Amino acid sequence: MSDDPVFTMHRGGKISVTPSVDVTDAAGLAMAYTPGVARVCSAIAEDPGLAADYTWVANTVAVVTDGTAVLGLGDIGPAAAMPVMEGKSLLFKRFAGIDAVPICLNTTDTDQIVATVAALAPSFGGINLEDISAPRCFEIEDRLRELLDIPVFHDDQHGTAIVTLAALRSAAKVAGKPLAGLRVVVAGAGASGVAVTRMLLAAGIGDVAVSDSKGLIHSGREGLNPVKAALAAQTNKAGLAGSTESALRGADVFIGLSSSTVAEEAIASMADGAIVFALSNPDPEVHPDVAGRHALVVATGRSDFPNQINNSLAFPGIFRGALDARARRITESMKMAAADAIAALVGDDATPRYVIPSQFDDRVAPAVAAAVRAVSSGTLVAY
Repeated sequence: MSDDPVFTMHRGGKISVTPSVDVTDAAGLAMAYTPGVARVCSAIAEDPGLAADYTWVANTVAVVTDGTAVLGLGDIGPAAAMPVMEGKSLLFKRFAGIDAVPICLNTTDTDQIVATVAALAPSFGGINLEDISAPRCFEIEDRLRELLDIPVFHDDQHGTAIVTLAALRSAAKVAGKPLAGLRVVVAGAGASGVAVTRMLLAAGIGDVAVSDSKGLIHSGREGLNPVKAALAAQTNKAGLAGSTESALRGADVFIGLSSSTVAEEAIASMADGAIVFALSNPDPEVHPDVAGRHALVVATGRSDFPNQINNSLAFPGIFRGALDARARRITESMKMAAADAIAALVGDDATPRYVIPSQFDDRVAPAVAAAVRAVSSGTLVAY
């Protein structure tokens, strides 16, 4: 480990808390702490809204996990999840100037998670849920959204959906295919697969079929949980059954959000001008070089291939805009506006190897934040 640069970077953690004011003498201490601080406390007690002006709340987000669905590693527990939560916090600061605090909970009980996050909420301006397994993640987010008056955002769901839709808008333009005419196959019915599917439908995608480890989800399939039953009612217009690979015959788009693999023959059976988003990490469902033999546009979740679909294109700007607008929640309209803003940065420059901006494109977070603020204020933004 001592020779591994990754471990060297992580030694001691990747984030820290630093003062935003300088206290160098007794007078400064008397204002920052007692007795001066009592005046600020009393003012906030009379008007709780002042906490957004006189504490860190307006620019601070909690990054919360129970460690049950971390990256492609699965249920590795809260301690092992901390490096990812620290990384998320680092990205909040790097791309949007937002302070973020990683919180890894030593419970997988839904009621306990909801109660704990709700109890911690007065310390933060927003809650970013992360790496919580499905289907619990849906209930946890829904309940917290109802309980709290600050934005609650499960990034595995919505961040993935926003960036995927943005990339698909550009890819469809490259392929010369309208969104409404696309036939899409989504592999994976976990948090990201469900959210991506819902967002594609909301964007007007013509037909989406979703598969899980047991095959395609359809209304006639038994044993579906409530989330998958709802998907069955909204998707798979043709009533396809069987495997993911069988559904790919003639399909325009494949979106991989599972740990499964897809054979080259299945990719080859897709329609001309096919679009393949193989997003599982670290191992895509099909190797990009293999997919590239048959598909016009290939994207992955990895940084070592073109077209990296990464949530960091969405969540910093989403929260920046929501915090600046003092929004109480992140709405579906905000998410759609964020996807449109990201796609607009590519615009007419889209090519098979460029359907999504780089994470280090300094335009991204400000554009997303502006789109979110505009929706919150009811102002239209021209891209």
